[in-house]
Amino acid sequence: MHLFRLDASIRTAGSVSRALADTAEQAWLAEHHDAVVTRRDLGLEPLPADLWAKAARRAVDPSAPAAPETVALVERLAAELLDADAYVFAVPLYNWGVPAHVKAWIDLLLLEQRFGAGGDRPIAGRPAVLALSRGGGYGPGAPKEGWDHASPFLRRIFGEVLGLDLHVAEAELTLADVNPAMAPLRGLAAELLKTGHENAAVHGRRVAELVRA
Repeated sequence: MHLFRLDASIRTAGSVSRALADTAEQAWLAEHHDAVVTRRDLGLEPLPADLWAKAARRAVDPSAPAAPETVALVERLAAELLDADAYVFAVPLYNWGVPAHVKAWIDLLLLEQRFGAGGDRPIAGRPAVLALSRGGGYGPGAPKEGWDHASPFLRRIFGEVLGLDLHVAEAELTLADVNPAMAPLRGLAAELLKTGHENAAVHGRRVAELVRA
């Protein structure tokens, strides 16, 4: 069995998205003790942001310089997903949207013909856990309700464009412990974090079971 894990937090210690992904991964490994785990850490090793523009420019202008390094990278990114049986994606909300390095990864991946528009979606139906973290509150009635522009986008990319069987574990108000203005929300934040880890464990086991089935 083979699990692919993507991390995007620029933090290591204290990262909630990484912690949720750890919980999901541990639940997976409890069911598949000898599994291979392939990791790509975009938070610590972001992809060059200019590569997509170079490749996309050539797609609309064949006279543009070739970008063999981009072709090789796109093939490598695609292979990481194609070789896996299941996935864990850990993504925090940054500036109310998808982290730039995650968007760069997605844009490069979608350059691969099979993954892009009109492609045959080669990993459709495979199970995945999406671990999301949000520092503030974005639910119904919150002052910033509707400001989370990352979660809908990621659900669409992973669930609809790639066609994965997506299971979401999430936690918000994650900055309550370090932001004095959010002190009254610390109890709720703890509850949401606990629920997030519970869901990550359930989803990790479920994804493992789906692969085994």
